[in-house]
Amino acid sequence: MNIETQDLSDTRKSLVASLDADETTAEHQAIVAEFSKMARLPGFRPGKAPTGMVAKRYAKEIKEEFRKKVMTKAYQSSIEDSKLQVLNVVNVEEGEIEPGEPATITVTVDVQPEFELPVYEGIPTTVEPTEATDEEIEKVIENMRAERADFAVVERAAAKRDYVKLSFEGSIDGQPILEIAPDKQIYGKVPQTWEEVEGENEGLIPGLGRQLAGLKTGDKKEITVEFPAEFTAVEALAGKQAVYAVEVLEVRERVLPEIDEEFLKTHQADDLEGLKTNVRNNITMQKQSRNRSEQRRQVTEALIAKASFHAPESLVENETQSVLRQFIDQNMRQGVTQEQLEGDKEALYANARKAGESRVVSQLILAKIAEQEKVTVENQDMNQFIYQQAMRSGQAPDKFVKELTKDREQLRSIQQSILLDKTLDLVVAKATVTEREAAAE
Repeated sequence: MNIETQDLSDTRKSLVASLDADETTAEHQAIVAEFSKMARLPGFRPGKAPTGMVAKRYAKEIKEEFRKKVMTKAYQSSIEDSKLQVLNVVNVEEGEIEPGEPATITVTVDVQPEFELPVYEGIPTTVEPTEATDEEIEKVIENMRAERADFAVVERAAAKRDYVKLSFEGSIDGQPILEIAPDKQIYGKVPQTWEEVEGENEGLIPGLGRQLAGLKTGDKKEITVEFPAEFTAVEALAGKQAVYAVEVLEVRERVLPEIDEEFLKTHQADDLEGLKTNVRNNITMQKQSRNRSEQRRQVTEALIAKASFHAPESLVENETQSVLRQFIDQNMRQGVTQEQLEGDKEALYANARKAGESRVVSQLILAKIAEQEKVTVENQDMNQFIYQQAMRSGQAPDKFVKELTKDREQLRSIQQSILLDKTLDLVVAKATVTEREAAAE
C-alpha cells in the first residue's frame, strides 16, 4: 500500500492510500475464505462448500465486508504511516473498491497544530478583597430576616418594601393591551395581584412597583410605564409606552422577625456574634470562590492571547455548535422566541464561533501544558467527579458508574475535561496575584 500525505492547511491533511490490484485481490480472497469456514449450504458440511458457491450465495455480504476491510486497512495504515497526531477525521472518500482492481481511499483529517508553549508561569491576575464588611454582614442578616417575614395589613399609605394587592388594566394609545397581546392576559388586565413597592427586583410590569408609594387602600391611579426595547416576554409591547389604570385593594407591611433564640437556632448560631461570624465566613468563602473563577478566566484569556497557531477547523466548528445550542437553550428558557433568534442568527453564529475558537485554543494549550507538567487523571479525581455528578442527578454512584462505562466516548471526554481542569488549576497556582484595594466606604 502506498500512502501520500498532502497539506491542506497547517492543521488539515489529506492522506491518500493506494492499493494495487494484487492487494485488493488478496483482501477479497481472505474475506471469501473466512465466509467459507462459516458457511452452511444444503448438502455440504459446515466449511466444506465450494468457494465459488459460497461467493455466489453470500455475494452481497462479502462485498460489504470486503469494502469495510479495505477502508479500515487504508485508514489505519494512513494514520500509522503519517505519524500524525490526528484530532478528528473530517472526511473519507472512497473510489471504486473492486477485487482485482486498484483502489484509492482519501482520508481528510485535522491534526494537532505544532506550536511552542507560551510562558505560563507568573501570569498576572487581579482579585478582589475577601474580607466581609460590616455593611455586607448586616445586609445578609436583613435578608435572612426578610425570608421569615410576616405581612400585616395596614391602613396607612404604601411605603418602600410594603406589598400592595391591586388590580390593573393596561392600554397603549387608548387600545387595550388585551387586544394587542390577547395570549398574554397577565400583562393586559388582572383582577388581583401583588406588587412590592420600590423593590430591588423588577415586578411583572416594568416600573409599576416604583410608582405605588403613597397610595392607600381604595385609591385609584393611572400609571405610565415604559417597556424596554429588549422586552422579550411580549414582543408586541417591546419599546412601547403603556398606561395602567390601577386600584389598590390592600396594603401590607413587612414585619421582620426578632433576632431571638429561635431565629438564631434556625441559623445554627448561639448568639448574635456567632451569627455574624457564620455570615462573615460564608461571605469570605463566596468571595474566594468568585476570585478563583475570575483567576481562571484571566489565566485562560492570557493563554489564548499568547497563542501563535490556528485552531483545527473541525474542532472549532464542533465547539461553535455546542456554544450555539447552549445559548439558544438559555435564551428560549428566558422567553426569547424562535423568530427572534432566527432574526439574529448571523450575529449569534459569529459570537458562538468566536467563543468556540477560544475554547479550542485554550484546550490545546492546556493539553500541552498537562503533557509537559505530567498532569494525570487519578482514581481519586474520577471518584470525586462520579460522586458530584451522582449527587446532582440523584443517582446512586454505582448506578452512575455502570451507565458511564457503557459509553467509552463519554468516559474519555470526562477524563479529558478533568485533565484540562486540573491543568488550569496548576497554571492558576503559578500565577502572580494582585489584590485590588477595598473601595472606601
